[in-house]
Amino acid sequence: MPPATAARSLPLLLALLATGLISLLAGCATSPPAGVTPVAPFDLERYRGRWYEIARLDHRFERGLTDVSALYEPQADGSVRVVNRGYDPAKGEWREAVGKGRFVESPDTGSLKVSFFGPFYGGYHVVALDPDYRWALVLGADRSYCWILAREKKLGASQRDAIVAHAQALGIDTSALIWVSQEREDPAVAGSLPPLRSER
Repeated sequence: MPPATAARSLPLLLALLATGLISLLAGCATSPPAGVTPVAPFDLERYRGRWYEIARLDHRFERGLTDVSALYEPQADGSVRVVNRGYDPAKGEWREAVGKGRFVESPDTGSLKVSFFGPFYGGYHVVALDPDYRWALVLGADRSYCWILAREKKLGASQRDAIVAHAQALGIDTSALIWVSQEREDPAVAGSLPPLRSER
């Protein structure tokens, strides 16, 4: 290949390689961690509504937030509207992020991919669930993402310890869990919405 032709082809080759790499990463980012099986059967109608974040592993998009909750609303097209809210004590304001979830495979398996940023999806896998849908253990695409959610703002000590033991058995570093303060009343839940800092 002449040098000039090679030089012209290089950007195209790099673009194709980058596209392939992004596609590969996107596919990996929605799968559950190796050795982890999402809950089945899973009932979205029972899962819908508001959940409070009891604990999480640290990550940048929730860093420093307290009083975090997530609202899941099934949509007519089979997707799930996701509204995450939390309070930022450093700025004295509530923050909100609105996203969309889709089931990775069957809707009766608790394995979804969720996007808050256009075409980029991350894994959301319900790996343990109370029979009455009162609490849930959720993992991301790898074991660095873990959330304990509940319908109430607090869990009893014995229930909390059992969930933590389950997470530890799945390979989660439970010593790194952040226990989320749930002391404030979110004005959105009460129906009064102040100006929000929106993150999408």
